[in-house]
Amino acid sequence: MGNDMITDRLVRIPNYDALTTAHQQLIEQKNSPVGESNGIYTRYKNPVITAAHAPIAWRYDLNAATNPHGMERIGINAAFNAGAMKWGNKYLMAVRVEGVDRKSFFAIAESPNGVDNFQFWDKPCVIPQLEDVDTNVYDMRLVAHEDGYVYGIFCTERKDPDAPAGDTSAAVANAGIVRSKDLINWERLPDLVSNTGQQRNVVLHPEFVNGKYALYTRPQDGFIDVGSGGGIGLGFVDNMENPVVQDEKIIFGKVYHTIYELKNGLGPAPIKTEKGWLHMAHGVRNTAAGLRYTLYLFMTDLHDISKVTHVPAGYFMAPEDGERVGDVSNVLFSNGWIPDEDGTVYIYYASSDTRMHVAVSTIDKLVDYAMNTPADTFTSAGSVDTIIKMVDNNSKFL
Repeated sequence: MGNDMITDRLVRIPNYDALTTAHQQLIEQKNSPVGESNGIYTRYKNPVITAAHAPIAWRYDLNAATNPHGMERIGINAAFNAGAMKWGNKYLMAVRVEGVDRKSFFAIAESPNGVDNFQFWDKPCVIPQLEDVDTNVYDMRLVAHEDGYVYGIFCTERKDPDAPAGDTSAAVANAGIVRSKDLINWERLPDLVSNTGQQRNVVLHPEFVNGKYALYTRPQDGFIDVGSGGGIGLGFVDNMENPVVQDEKIIFGKVYHTIYELKNGLGPAPIKTEKGWLHMAHGVRNTAAGLRYTLYLFMTDLHDISKVTHVPAGYFMAPEDGERVGDVSNVLFSNGWIPDEDGTVYIYYASSDTRMHVAVSTIDKLVDYAMNTPADTFTSAGSVDTIIKMVDNNSKFL
């Protein structure tokens, strides 16, 4: 009897083979460029990471003795807003994985080629806790800094201690900081100290600036309400073990009737090019259907990162077709891109807080776009003038 019971405990759930076969087919599905391109970047057809990519062992108790019906025990709702970096010869994303319990966590997924075959590592990332425990964490930026560490800066959310009794939704957001040298063992550093309000999008510059760590911030007055904040800030930290931001100022603010009139925050860390630092950011505006998040590019001076030098008008990428629909619809968000040795750039973006996609470009194309696309004139008449100038310049070719 005893031996039979032990044998029963080692029997897998009845649907294990079907689950693993379908999961492997999903991971191994080849991705291909879409047919249409604007000459700046090329989208790829399939999402590169979805909730269904989460490993079977995360979701199912595989023991038939305790799960005789083969039920999913831990549900995954979404996989999105991933930081990204090249690690050896692999393309990695630090994915925000959200369970059906509404809690997000980080997990590393890797690909051999950057466009498909992304597979999660065996276990999610373990983020050490401070005395004030994180309620929820999300949107990690991965940055290989010249100090030799890989930093992960993410949003940590906790309940607002000053919320009125009965208010169970008021929250406080700040920038949590971890660092690692193997992406497995993470050292938790103190949360960022900023005197400009709550911080939900903080990005570490990959190089020292005058011997200091440079941080791009997006201060806001409250967890949801941006108030007087919301532009892209820049501040400096002497020591990441005591991350107090000094000399913080807005280098790129919000502007009325633009794609970044409501919120304006950096995406991933900028890419260093011969012509300057190339940035990708998210801009948010309000519409009758709610908030609309799009991505845009800008450049800063190679030697003075506080000086914005080029800003093309309008968005660089916006939701298209099925990307428009999800948990929070009409949203594109990116906090990860990978510049490769040959100049290829893999742009990882999430659609509607649900899934991850990839678009591919080159540094040359992105710099050309950023430097030579007309700037916003901020008026309808100015937009017409810009088009007429293009038409006049093109007349000899027509």
